Amino acid sequence: MLTIDDVRAVPLFSALAIPDLERLAQTSADIHLATGEVAVPEGGERALFAVLAGKIEVYKTIDGIERRLGWRVPGAIFGEVPLALGTPFPGGYRAAEPTRVMRVEARQYYTLAAASPEVSTKIGALARERLGGLQGLTAEPPRARVTIVGHRWDAACGELRRFLGRNQITFDWLTPDAPDLLASWPGPPPADGDCPALRLADGTVLTRPSTREVARLLGLQTAARGPDYDTMIIGGGPAGLAAAVYAASEGLRTVVVEREAPGGQAGTSSRIENYLGFPNGVSGDELASRALQQARRLGAEILVTRSVRHIDPTTREVVLDGDEVVRARTVILATGVVWRRLAIDGFDRLIGKGIYYGAARSEAGATHGLDLHLIGAGNSAGQAALYFANHARSVTLVVRGDNLEKSMSQYLIDQLAKKANIAVLLRAEVRAAHGETHLTSIDIRDATTGSTHRADCGGLFVFIGADAETDWLPDAIARDARGYVLTGDDVVKAGRWSHPRDPYLLETSIPGVFACGDVRLSPVKRVAAAVGEGSMAIAFVHQFLSQTARARA
Repeated sequence: MLTIDDVRAVPLFSALAIPDLERLAQTSADIHLATGEVAVPEGGERALFAVLAGKIEVYKTIDGIERRLGWRVPGAIFGEVPLALGTPFPGGYRAAEPTRVMRVEARQYYTLAAASPEVSTKIGALARERLGGLQGLTAEPPRARVTIVGHRWDAACGELRRFLGRNQITFDWLTPDAPDLLASWPGPPPADGDCPALRLADGTVLTRPSTREVARLLGLQTAARGPDYDTMIIGGGPAGLAAAVYAASEGLRTVVVEREAPGGQAGTSSRIENYLGFPNGVSGDELASRALQQARRLGAEILVTRSVRHIDPTTREVVLDGDEVVRARTVILATGVVWRRLAIDGFDRLIGKGIYYGAARSEAGATHGLDLHLIGAGNSAGQAALYFANHARSVTLVVRGDNLEKSMSQYLIDQLAKKANIAVLLRAEVRAAHGETHLTSIDIRDATTGSTHRADCGGLFVFIGADAETDWLPDAIARDARGYVLTGDDVVKAGRWSHPRDPYLLETSIPGVFACGDVRLSPVKRVAAAVGEGSMAIAFVHQFLSQTARARA
């Protein structure tokens, strides 16, 4: 509990009248922090803090690397910049040792500033000083964590670029004939046979590395730290990350297995505008990044570049690639879906060389000034068209149907109509792709006239729906004809439930194995629905674990 003497010890408040000191003591929070505990995270809501005892470390994550910006000692305050600008905290603050701070809510601060203008004057001056330091920090040239040398149309190089981009690792990419290669690559340049070559910030050079090798050297977790977990979540999309956040926050030993990068298909979305709480929209990778940080902070392990080979339906032992065995008391399937492939002449030969399934945002810079085509009429296609229109000369949506209203949200249709360099071809389909080393043109058939014409094309992105990729699951896990996992009542209706109790809503035909998100048979395929199911799955995990414990007692 704060006293007047505690408040008066802070220089900013030392000259306040007794009534103001009493009001601050009665309305401010008295927070005691253990070493490493966060007083306010980066992006936290604005408030004014004062250090009463101990020491606060100021940190900020820049290009995926956490940097220490300074310290706050007894008598110092922090929060002046958010209060002056009306913005969230640009950095985070945590205790470097056992620490005591007082927190003045924004509303209470503004009341105090109105009554004591000298306080707001001092806060404003301090905010200007802090902003100067932040401007100096942001003026420093960013240092990429990885430099890649590789040919543009090399599939291996493209895979590495996408992997780094999806995992939010900053990188510079140079082609072997780039004029500034020697300046950016110390030592002899890599030979063609060694490309793609990578140089890490510490000087380590890799030639034609696997994504797992790169992940390991960059400090991403690729192996489980223990043999046993309360729950294993297979898939790191919105559903899987939501499950990880709730599981870890409730004390469950949690591990997430993701074969590429957290975020799933939502992570490739350039803008999600109908997700609750983000009035201006949020990119898929930003949403995934926030969820990932949250899950890790709460204690969940996130494995990348790993895939599951087999689940034992009896013991729930999970075999990862490389025959690593991890035991889990419960398993949550959140593998999402994969983009449906097209059987069109030339496609397989040019995948990664101008043809992409989904929105390869890492390719956006390479599409500058080109003519792009997108196949699809859903929200993903609309979001990608808007994103690429900021880089390409033209973007054309190729749609088999006769309108967009059947499958695309109206807000996206309205935005597409306002973009001068976006065109929509209705009742049309791509019939062939052409190019030697990379895509150069496509054949488009007009279903209305029956005619086919050839169009120059610098990049083709396909969004024609998705399928559940669940062939690897054991037969004991019931699925429908398209591979979607049955849960709850659907399991009972299919005659695949043989246990005394009813299955939980998200439980599969194997007790203790749950499914959530797009991989689950459900008519709703939304990011918000996936997040809700992921969090709900943990409630059922708790019920299952409690029931199992009672049965053993």
